[in-house]
Amino acid sequence: MEQPARSPFGIPLYRAVWAASLFSNFGGLIQAVGASWMMTTLGASAQMIALVQTSTALPIVLLSLWAGAVADNLDRRRVMLAAQGLMLVVSTLLAVAAWSGMVTPWLLLGFTFLIGCGTAINGPAWQASVGDMVPRPLLPAAVAYNSMGFNVARSLGPAIGGAIVAAAGAAAAFGLNALSYLGLIGVLWRWQPELPPRVLPRERLGVAMEAGLRYVWLSPHLRAVLLRAALFGLGAGAVPALMPLVARDLVGGGALAYGVLLGGFGIGAVGGAILGARLRGRWSTERTVDVAAAALAAGTLAVALLPSLILAVPALALAGAGWVLALSTFNVSIQLGAPRWVVARAIALYQVAAFGGMATSSWLFGSIADARGVVTALAVASGVTLLSLVAGRLLPLPAIGAIDLAPRTGWQPPETAVPIEPRSGPI
Repeated sequence: MEQPARSPFGIPLYRAVWAASLFSNFGGLIQAVGASWMMTTLGASAQMIALVQTSTALPIVLLSLWAGAVADNLDRRRVMLAAQGLMLVVSTLLAVAAWSGMVTPWLLLGFTFLIGCGTAINGPAWQASVGDMVPRPLLPAAVAYNSMGFNVARSLGPAIGGAIVAAAGAAAAFGLNALSYLGLIGVLWRWQPELPPRVLPRERLGVAMEAGLRYVWLSPHLRAVLLRAALFGLGAGAVPALMPLVARDLVGGGALAYGVLLGGFGIGAVGGAILGARLRGRWSTERTVDVAAAALAAGTLAVALLPSLILAVPALALAGAGWVLALSTFNVSIQLGAPRWVVARAIALYQVAAFGGMATSSWLFGSIADARGVVTALAVASGVTLLSLVAGRLLPLPAIGAIDLAPRTGWQPPETAVPIEPRSGPI
């Protein structure tokens, strides 16, 4: 008899998708470095530079609920293939435009917005598919490994991206990102999931979106996670949005320094992902998020007060650890707190909340940086992040995995002494 896997990596499908996603994440982060630095070299304002992150996050706010309804009603594998194909085409066009010297600030924002649309469509289907790849007891570990994979890429990808941009220009970074989608498309193309037969009728998209909103809002546990994620994102989004300005104005560096700063943030995020699996087994959900928010706030303030590359890297590592620890905890809470029939929509609404907060953060703190400087913007963002600690007293988070809302299977009607028909009346 085959022994059940003790780790998500013991499942070949998950292992293959994880590895392909890791390579794709490298490409995406290299592209992000290229886009942010190209906007800087185009002479754009601080607000326009911060809007690079907004242009990527805004589609997640606008499209995630629709994408979640699609993922809950259609073949998730095909949804992911369509999204990956869209991002491949757009990234290729961006690379061609950059090589030909046609890119302007607004055209760059348009391309990054379209890549964000692909990310928004892919996200709910991908995250909901994790539950189709691994059994429920391994789901928290799988979510943590997904976060770790992204942040392994975050720890190395920005530095690699900075080196590529410095050596070959932003167009080379955009071209490499286009190539990075091919591996994941290949894995998804070969995957033939064996899904249980559908027991519920397919919903119309408008009805499905309404049902998802209603279910999540009427669930006190899910509603608390969404509100806390939005507040956390409002402070957390300032760090990556203002990172190019930190590299240029505070530490006096170029594209390579920007990559090193993002690498420090990513190394801390990898540590946060590894540490999170242990902390969630020992601490309550609320305590985990409180510690994460305190770490992010301290790291953000330290970057503002220590304008040195050597000192900024460990400060950003602390901020990165808090960033991923909180976001992965929110993610696991949503995935284990929603039944499978609505899980993609719950994840989508979580993304709307978290990335909506980050998109607002990018615009808000970009404006503050324009008016008052980067140091002031980072200091204010640190204070906003600390509001999560206050919110925890008013809106505490539920325990992870406290309830299992998956529909029961194999139900058999009870045996009765006499036959019972629908017309039998009250019993």
